[in-house]
Amino acid sequence: MKKKKGFLRKWKRMEPLDKFVNVLVILYAIINLFPFYYLITSSFKTSAAIFKMPPDWWPKTFRYQNYLDLFRGQPAFRWAANSFLVAFLTTMLVVICSSMAAYGISKVRFKGKNIIFAIFIGALMIPKEIFIVPLFQIITNLNLSDTYAGMILPNVASTFGVFLLKGFFDTVPDSIRESGKLDGASEFRIFSELIIPIVKPGIGALFILNFVNIWNDYLWQLLIARSKNMMTLMVGTASIMQEISPNYGYKMAGAAVASVPMLLIFLFFQRYFTSGITMGAVKE
Repeated sequence: MKKKKGFLRKWKRMEPLDKFVNVLVILYAIINLFPFYYLITSSFKTSAAIFKMPPDWWPKTFRYQNYLDLFRGQPAFRWAANSFLVAFLTTMLVVICSSMAAYGISKVRFKGKNIIFAIFIGALMIPKEIFIVPLFQIITNLNLSDTYAGMILPNVASTFGVFLLKGFFDTVPDSIRESGKLDGASEFRIFSELIIPIVKPGIGALFILNFVNIWNDYLWQLLIARSKNMMTLMVGTASIMQEISPNYGYKMAGAAVASVPMLLIFLFFQRYFTSGITMGAVKE
């Protein structure tokens, strides 16, 4: 009751424009959440109930058999494990490589670093689809098709990661690096023990963004994964959706299993993501 009264007091004190903006934000959130709500509720329905007109916005009877059939009839656990393994290892390698490259461009003085950074910026403008064919040929010639290495290694070189982290490294005063040198610390020790703890919010933001991107990746994983056991969750779910089957509740269950982990990760790490983005926007 106290929280409700406190909310009402705040609402009464708001300006009319602020109230209008808050109402718009709430409506926008409801509109964006509705497809996810429909996906989850439809995953517990039969095909007839999904196509019923007018639709039932809440299942009259929950059909848990859709999820049981998914995990019994398809290697869904294996797909989920593949997705997590590929996304986690790729993201860890991206964070390590991008942080070292961004540190070098931001803090180390050498000829041509501005040209190198300009090349990184230019690479951001090139869509992945343009070089995916030659990249696939390289992976095939190296006999890395249908392997974890083939799924992970091509995504490690992240120009976006270097661009994002450079902004964070630029906010770190050069005096910290200079004081470390005066104390006799090596370059790697300065990087790992003095600079990295300061830019943790940026690394957290990059980790979340890249993890979600790799988890949702479809095109590259579809090209590399030849066998059913090597499929990721997104590719496996898409293969279910393409099957000629009238059980749309079963297909909705597969789509729900693929989408829920990303929602949970964002909810748990939202604070770190927000702090990382806002920190990178401020430069002293």
